[in-house]
Amino acid sequence: MDFKINFSGTGHKYTKEEVDVVVKAMNDADPLTQGRYRDEFETAFCRYNGNRFAFSLCNATAALEITAQLCLFKKDDEIIAPSHTFTSSVYPFVKNGAKVVWADIDLNTRVITLENIKKCVTKNTKAIVVVHLYGFIIPEISQIADFAKQNNILLIEDVAQAMGTQMNKKKAGNFGDFAIFSFHSHKNITTLGEGGILAVNDKKYADIIPMLRHNGHCSFDYERAVYWKPAMGNVDMAMLDGENLMPNNYCLGEVECALGTKLIERLDEMNEFKRKRAIKFIDELSNFKDIVFHRIDDDRHNYHLLVAYIKAAKRDELMKKLVYEKAIKCVVQYCPLNRYPLYQKLGFGKANCPNSDEFFDNMISFPFQYWMSDEDFTYMLKATKEAASEVGLN
Repeated sequence: MDFKINFSGTGHKYTKEEVDVVVKAMNDADPLTQGRYRDEFETAFCRYNGNRFAFSLCNATAALEITAQLCLFKKDDEIIAPSHTFTSSVYPFVKNGAKVVWADIDLNTRVITLENIKKCVTKNTKAIVVVHLYGFIIPEISQIADFAKQNNILLIEDVAQAMGTQMNKKKAGNFGDFAIFSFHSHKNITTLGEGGILAVNDKKYADIIPMLRHNGHCSFDYERAVYWKPAMGNVDMAMLDGENLMPNNYCLGEVECALGTKLIERLDEMNEFKRKRAIKFIDELSNFKDIVFHRIDDDRHNYHLLVAYIKAAKRDELMKKLVYEKAIKCVVQYCPLNRYPLYQKLGFGKANCPNSDEFFDNMISFPFQYWMSDEDFTYMLKATKEAASEVGLN
């Protein structure tokens, strides 16, 4: 069907300056990958986010794949992860030998909690994956980081949706051992559809990530008489704690890197715009107590997505009104991963996550792309009020 307001897969449009940056990089980058624009992007990212090392990659899943390699999972090693998240937050760790223990979310914040993490810890816990979902930095992230360090557990921050958020002036992605960022088409900034960054602060990881990213390429450990013999460069396996790691090819192109550097300049502006618009939407609907938003009016939230929990078991009634009568394409997101055939076939189909189930079964996600016009935003707000009244929400 045709929608008056679509749930767009594109989070924002590009300015003329950003388009010009892309054209310039297309014309003067040499080579078109692994060059100076990559270095500039990674430097700009670290300057903005505060990380010591950052490595651009073709997407955030690639960053998770490398992270999973660096965890060096052994037989029976476990990860703790929320069941309520996007699938790539978890399956790279399973591919690399980890077993999953599902942790529940808090029904109000929609993110993982320290209490629920502690319930999942066993003698086999090797890593914890925390997801700053919907653009909200986990309130207890400092305490979770302290707990992980005290118990010699690796902490992975999935910051795919929350770049730019911060807690006590410390940006998301600076609390754990690894931090993953996404520049997918739907995110608040996107490097032409795909892109990601893996950030670390430990030099032992930073020293080998370039090899893991780019086909095992490295320097020869001796002086060659001529640069072309025996080859243009060496190829080897990266070594971490006495173990060899196979390489990948996860590079991000120069054009995307050039664009990413430019986009970082207006990320805060876009985050603030979305947050102010979200607060307006939430406050305008505050009379409906059956529509429960998560209201955070500061830089702990960037409102990558605008989601609500619908009480009175009327989510589907509201969805039908909005979709079929108001022509607004709302969606339902993040089915608990243990419900999917993939994880069930792998033996991870059981979870004690009642809040995750309750939220997913009663949540609604509104179209909320940055480029939505004021006219469409006003229409969506008016239509939501009408639909809520028509289905009898209080």
